[in-house]
Amino acid sequence: MPSAKPTPPPVSPPRPSPLLTQNREMRAIGAWNWTLPAWAGRLPDGRTYNACPSAGICRHVCYARHGTYTWPIVKAKHQANLRFVLDDLPGWEQAMIAELGGEKFRGVWVRIHDSGDFFSDAYTRSWLRVARARPAVNFYAYTKEVARFRDLVEPDPPDNFLWVFSFGGAQDAALDPERDRVADVFPDEEAIAAAGWHSQEASDLLAVLGPRLVGIPANRIPHFLKRLNGRTFRSWQAEVDAERRAHDRSRARPGLRLVTGNRLKTPNDAEERRAPEHQDRAA
Repeated sequence: MPSAKPTPPPVSPPRPSPLLTQNREMRAIGAWNWTLPAWAGRLPDGRTYNACPSAGICRHVCYARHGTYTWPIVKAKHQANLRFVLDDLPGWEQAMIAELGGEKFRGVWVRIHDSGDFFSDAYTRSWLRVARARPAVNFYAYTKEVARFRDLVEPDPPDNFLWVFSFGGAQDAALDPERDRVADVFPDEEAIAAAGWHSQEASDLLAVLGPRLVGIPANRIPHFLKRLNGRTFRSWQAEVDAERRAHDRSRARPGLRLVTGNRLKTPNDAEERRAPEHQDRAA
């Protein structure tokens, strides 16, 4: 009887190269970007992921879940980036350091995450090592991972890494606009000016190089503007958080019971009333 052929080992998908790209906005300011998929989804191999674990209301109006970001070829590129990180983080780190050694990256800015976020401690630490390995490159990022940055980044950040916390996430309550560099999405430029914040519309680098209160005008996508309904991300998230707290309090209250006479009517009352009848039958 012929022996069964051995099962070939699974073939790893090809690693994306190059890792850094330029969209129109980044090209205009001479910067490069690294991108993961936005929020949550499923990889072609069936694994599920959440690349934005602290996303809040922002996921409902995320620019990276609209338009060209949803095109199959673009989505496949972003998912390939994530698979590289998930399957071989040390290999990804070395590949990123090697790519950033190119002369064209000397003195330029790299935006970490055109979409996606610092979804794990290990991944965040890897980026910190990349920044330290390439001091001639400047890095910046928006993030909603407040607790992770408090623990891993703020105590000893690389000199060439700047970041801004963005409102609209599950950790908004941990942000302090009096101390933190923060970004909020406003309905338009007029709303930014009225609030006394400073727009980054002229250059995305103003998010980390300009004044500390960063205003971002909302994308002019009609159904997104309808959902925003004249609010900022911060105020919308605060509404959602307040509704959730009220719901949690209502669930925590003990259930009401009907009072009859001088005693509470409970489910056991019916059983107590039936007990003599059962005893009579048994007799």
